[in-house]
Amino acid sequence: MTAVAGLSLAACGGSSIDEETQANESQAAAAGGDCGEINMAVNPWVGYEASAYVVGTVAQSQLGCTVNYKDLKEDVSWQGFGTGEVDVVIEDWGHPDLEKKFFAESGDGSAEDFGPNGNVGIIGWYVPPWLAEAHPDILDWNNLNKYASDFATSETGDKGQFLGADPSYVQFDEAIIDNLGLDFEVVFSGSEAASITAFQRAEENKDFMIGYFYEPQWLFADLPLAKVDLPPYEDGCQEPPEATDCDYPETTLKKVVSTSWADEGGPGVDLVQNFEWTNDDQNVVAKYISEDGMDPEEAAQKWIDDNQDKVDAWLGN
Repeated sequence: MTAVAGLSLAACGGSSIDEETQANESQAAAAGGDCGEINMAVNPWVGYEASAYVVGTVAQSQLGCTVNYKDLKEDVSWQGFGTGEVDVVIEDWGHPDLEKKFFAESGDGSAEDFGPNGNVGIIGWYVPPWLAEAHPDILDWNNLNKYASDFATSETGDKGQFLGADPSYVQFDEAIIDNLGLDFEVVFSGSEAASITAFQRAEENKDFMIGYFYEPQWLFADLPLAKVDLPPYEDGCQEPPEATDCDYPETTLKKVVSTSWADEGGPGVDLVQNFEWTNDDQNVVAKYISEDGMDPEEAAQKWIDDNQDKVDAWLGN
């Protein structure tokens, strides 16, 4: 979206587009002049997309930046820090292996932690609401084998099917199943959208289903999935990954940026550093995109128009 296009949406009040444009130019000048380019990685889940486009739309429409959105998997995004292809990963769920490789303390120093983005990530095993209500004991992992045959599919034979997500996501489900002695087999849905559809159909058809899912995610507002209790997470229980026998930890999500880009400074860098919002904020924009069918730029602008006070805080106004 161009700066003028963004402003045309914001000009629904009493002011004219020309007045809005002048105000935008003044704001950009006050912020330090030309914002330059921001190469924004967009990882493949809608919550990330919501954060990326809100920050990108603010940078573009209110600071005059040029924002380049790049659809990339998580690990590929990090590889772009050193080449100049990626400046910002706006939602990182925790990658100690990548931090070791790319942070200055132990790696090449091409990336740095830019602080929390305000979201708290919760990964886990979930079942549809009808199943939790009909069989409440299924929410204790110790009882899962009792129901394994009910989850079985033609693909898994005698074993229950556990629905994984996009294979590129951080997930330890195969190890958890093996190390807890569960009679299940992981089958990957392939994408966030496919997992959402599977949960929705399981609820509608009253099918047995268990799978990997996470918050923040707009689906919970429409379909309150129930989380299965696995052995609680403790430090070291995912090391090495193939020995994992515990639940996923709650994760404070953070921003990771290119060190060289951050060193250049400027209003875009300040915006990314100041950006924080809540799980509820993200879910609103994600729902606009996924359920309401809005373009990401349109969804971002709608939220911005409704929350300019929060945006002003990011801009230091």
